[in-house]
Amino acid sequence: LLNLYFMTEKEQLKERITNALNKIRPFLQSDGGDIDLVEITDDNTIKVKLQGACHGCPFSIQTLKAGVEQAIIREVPEIKRVIAVD
Repeated sequence: LLNLYFMTEKEQLKERITNALNKIRPFLQSDGGDIDLVEITDDNTIKVKLQGACHGCPFSIQTLKAGVEQAIIREVPEIKRVIAVD
């Protein structure tokens, strides 16, 4: 892990989000999918890209909102929402 003391606020936020994504990644991978962090906006919205089986899955919106978004907000409460981009 990087030393959080020497990281900027934005880098710390990204590190915490990445750690949260790494906790849920195995669940997505068990269904043949994955997720990549694309961007953290200035208003604390996270943009992610769903990979593999998750991309285009009819349940991907439910997975994103009920699974991914809730897991990230639980770990990083300052995040407002998570949206998927292509």
